[in-house]
Amino acid sequence: MARYTVIWSPIAIRQLADAYLKAANPNDVTRASDEAERELATDPCQAGESRDGGLRAYIVSPLTIFFDVYEPDKTVEIVKAVLS
Repeated sequence: MARYTVIWSPIAIRQLADAYLKAANPNDVTRASDEAERELATDPCQAGESRDGGLRAYIVSPLTIFFDVYEPDKTVEIVKAVLS
């Protein structure tokens, strides 16, 4: 199985930092974002649920990660990261 490159949009990076600062346990945010990256790099088309507009949502407590998959480039772009 081919690996995907996972990139974070600038907005998603800011949202992740904000979630880290607001979380009851910031280490949970770090763990969740690491887990999401691992999963999305392996099999993004099966990860999470489809949403309107072609995005997918992957929920790993305490985060919900919204992302887009670009098959030809084997790239995943995380476009939004919010506390669940």
